[in-house]
Amino acid sequence: MNFGQMILMRNELLLVLVLLILLVAEIFTPENKKSRIINYSLVLLFLVTGVGFLPAHTGQLFGGMYQSSSLTILMKNILNIGTFIVFLQAAAWLKKEENQDRISEFFILMLSTLIGMDYMISSGDFLMLYLGLELATIPMAALVAYDRYKNRSAEAGVKFIMLAALSSGILLWGISMIYGTTGSFYFNQIAATYTGSPLQVLAFVFFFAGMAFKISLVPFHLWTADVYEGAPVAVTSYLSVISKGASVFILSIVLFTVFHSIAIQWQNALLVIAVLTMTIGNLFAMRQTNLKRFMAFSSISQAGFILVGLISGTVLSMTSVVYFVLVYIFSNLGVFGVISVISNKTGKEKMDDYNGLYRTNPMLSLLMLLALFSLAGIPPIAGFFSKFFLFTAAAEKGHFILIIIAVLNTIISLYYYLLIVKAMFINKSETPIASFKTDTLSRIGLVLCMIGIMVSGFASVIFEYIRTVSFGM
Repeated sequence: MNFGQMILMRNELLLVLVLLILLVAEIFTPENKKSRIINYSLVLLFLVTGVGFLPAHTGQLFGGMYQSSSLTILMKNILNIGTFIVFLQAAAWLKKEENQDRISEFFILMLSTLIGMDYMISSGDFLMLYLGLELATIPMAALVAYDRYKNRSAEAGVKFIMLAALSSGILLWGISMIYGTTGSFYFNQIAATYTGSPLQVLAFVFFFAGMAFKISLVPFHLWTADVYEGAPVAVTSYLSVISKGASVFILSIVLFTVFHSIAIQWQNALLVIAVLTMTIGNLFAMRQTNLKRFMAFSSISQAGFILVGLISGTVLSMTSVVYFVLVYIFSNLGVFGVISVISNKTGKEKMDDYNGLYRTNPMLSLLMLLALFSLAGIPPIAGFFSKFFLFTAAAEKGHFILIIIAVLNTIISLYYYLLIVKAMFINKSETPIASFKTDTLSRIGLVLCMIGIMVSGFASVIFEYIRTVSFGM
């Protein structure tokens, strides 16, 4: 393998280089100056994100196990942007005294998961996909349990690793059955021989169930709320957007390239799961008082909307899913950014704590309002266009009943997002959250989310570019 071929893994190699630099920095940085690692991490990931947008070659490595295309490069760039915002939002929390001796651990673990997700997205066979998935999952369990002084964090970490092991076992069982019936792990070879026999359909069911755990699709969603509530806010936001986004990306690629011969079967299954995921996620979200649990069920509902777009399997279908994830990253990180800032300052994470927030912290309230309206899909904010394209993709194949159910769920979701808006702008409180000044890095992260929501909503060139690199069945 020469340098020209190695450079196909540009993003992964750069992230590994950043990881090694952080390891060296951890060794040589004095104990009382560990907070410098935050700045190193931000600068390095910013550079990697910037390099990701430079022109790059496409092709494949290791006999097709690793594949790089314009679409996979775009997906990795989206994940890099989201991770950079998470880094910005985590800075103030990491500077707290209890985290001072573990700052580099946070960034190293998070970059390890990102490298795993990148390999997962670029996988051209099921072995590479599984290795990437495990590389992304195991450090994530350590991140969930990062708050060593909180029992809930340790409990969430145990739950996450146990359920991740269960889902990996199910997924691996499906992959072994696929290999048993086709004699290959490679996507292109499997696609050419997949006939849709009962055993192959069963193999697909196991594989899909394993992926459904990662995306929190009903009925594989039960871990989500407990893990989201117990994990630190920065890790929760990472789980809800970056981890979920990467799983959605690879699932859409595999469905369109490997399992297109049994499209009728998985489209029927996705239809049922989409309805259940949207509805159950919404119904449970309405009952939540803790904002992290609230966002957990909100993210489950949003995953259902993604399936609405995915179900058709057309170019517009893939385009709308990638565009939705991009908008979702900015919107969801906008909400989590405000939750993170307030949690760091006050430790408050309940909805009632936000009563009267607009009177004491108007800018945070307005940013929260914009992000929530985007999640709800209120026009003309970006979230409206992302859901509109998902519904249009479903309409292409005549799934009109599914669209009606999705619209009804959008209205339900609007109700519970407005509960937070009501708390901030209308409800009064005897003891509102006191006025405070947000730290600089968190402010930059929130501004990036706001710019992302505005630009991705109004710059049609973004959607058009995604369409040029997308593909369908």
